[in-house]
This record gives sequence, structure tokens and C-alpha cells, in this order.
Amino acid sequence: MSLTRSLTRRGTTAAVTVLMAAALGAAGTGASSADSAAPQTRQIASSVLGSDYKITLTALRSTQDEYAASVRLQVYTQSGGAWKESDRLTVGDVDGWFWYPLTGKGAVCEFSTASSEPAPLTVSLLLTPSLGCSGPTEYVVKEGRVYAG
Repeated sequence: MSLTRSLTRRGTTAAVTVLMAAALGAAGTGASSADSAAPQTRQIASSVLGSDYKITLTALRSTQDEYAASVRLQVYTQSGGAWKESDRLTVGDVDGWFWYPLTGKGAVCEFSTASSEPAPLTVSLLLTPSLGCSGPTEYVVKEGRVYAG
């Protein structure tokens, strides 16, 4: 009887071990899925205007649609020897761009800035290779804030 009892315990221990491994594996999968829920980003353009402004365009991949993206325009000003964000806005519609053309070669059709106050800024981005570029959108940066031009 003790041999049967020993084999039963081993079988139960093995089953519990397999269940725990499966549960831990599922928990690990959930954690990595949660981490991937944060939007993937890629800086697609940047310009520094003397010591006044730094302007960046960043593509943000949609968490709802793997093919969609948004574009964030950020303005930074110097503060204590470091660049600090002073303003940001979304270029076009949220998730209104396509991720792959936006992060591929030739994605930025026009990104022009000038070191003046107010600083003019023009942005045109690739819609798709077959559609070509978006129409230019004009902004102006004044005292660290972005305004529609």
C-alpha cells in the first residue's frame, strides 16, 4: 500500500507542478501583453532652432489598430541647461495616419522651421506611397507654444 500511496503522491505533485507552470506561463503572457499595450513610438523628425526651440515629430502606433498611427508635434525650450517640453499637439487626426508609411523611408515630405519669433513651421507627411504626401500644414511657434498658422 505504501508503494501505491507514493506513486499517487508523485502523480499529484507532478500534476500540481504542471498546473503551476501553466498558470505562471499565462501570468507571464498577460504581463507581456500589458506591456505591449503602451504605444510604440518612433521619432520621425527633429529640428533645433538655436538655443530657443527644439521641435520634434513622433509617430505613435495605435493601440487599437496595428496599421494606424498618430503624429505628435512637441516643442521644447531651454530651461536650466536642458530641453523641457513647453507644448505639444497632434498633427492631423488621432490614428489618422498609417504606421508603416509614417515610419518608413521618405515618411517626412516637408518639415521646415525658421529661427525667428514667431517661428514658422510647416509639416507634410507621407500618406501612402501610392497617394503621396499630405498637404502642408502650417503652424507657428511663439513663446514656446504652437499655434495653427
